[in-house]
Amino acid sequence: MATPHIQGERGIFADTVLMPGDPLRAKYIAETFLEGAREVNSVRNMLGYTGRYRGREISVMGHGMGIPSVSIYAKELITDYGVERLIRVGSCGAVRDDVAVRDVVIGLGASTDSAVNRTRFMGHDFAAIADFELTRHAVDAAAAQGVAVKVGNLFSADLFYNPQGELFELMKRYGIVGVEMEAAGLYGVAAEFGARAMTICTVSDHILKGESLPSEERERSFNEMVEVALEAVLRDDAGASA
Repeated sequence: MATPHIQGERGIFADTVLMPGDPLRAKYIAETFLEGAREVNSVRNMLGYTGRYRGREISVMGHGMGIPSVSIYAKELITDYGVERLIRVGSCGAVRDDVAVRDVVIGLGASTDSAVNRTRFMGHDFAAIADFELTRHAVDAAAAQGVAVKVGNLFSADLFYNPQGELFELMKRYGIVGVEMEAAGLYGVAAEFGARAMTICTVSDHILKGESLPSEERERSFNEMVEVALEAVLRDDAGASA
């Protein structure tokens, strides 16, 4: 049955959902990559679609901005709609010298300044990590497409405009590959409710260098990243049936 945030009955979503933050990005992915895509959600304009990629049914739905928003949608997709795999496809900022705009990064783990995972883990630290097989298949898919990726620890921030500028230098020292706002929450929800999750991002700006990806290049970089995610799903399917 419908939830407060998603309309429609169980079965309207595939077992795998790609999740960009922007619902219009979900619409773009559906129109660009999926055959026969149909809209399955429009509550609060958080658009969701289901279609086929190379014959495989896949859904795509926006998750909004920040850990609270992605946590609501991920939880309901898992518990109310039977979704088993969630892949965040988004953008992030860089802090390391060897990570540049246009790079694709995969969040093997996600540190955070949010308390959500401590709350769900009874006050203890919870290691928010991606599903290993999904990550491995994404790395392999990227290699097959000639897309270089960096895999490591993301930082999921509660504040987009963080007043603690020195925090970015600390992230650099600890090897953070990308700064974004959702992965740690997504990984926590997936762990709590028994799903598999991964985050793959395009670096849109370098926080410490003050560089940003020109608008005309964002679509091309985004397309590369989405295709890596879609191909990773097919490889994951093949690995599960092997």
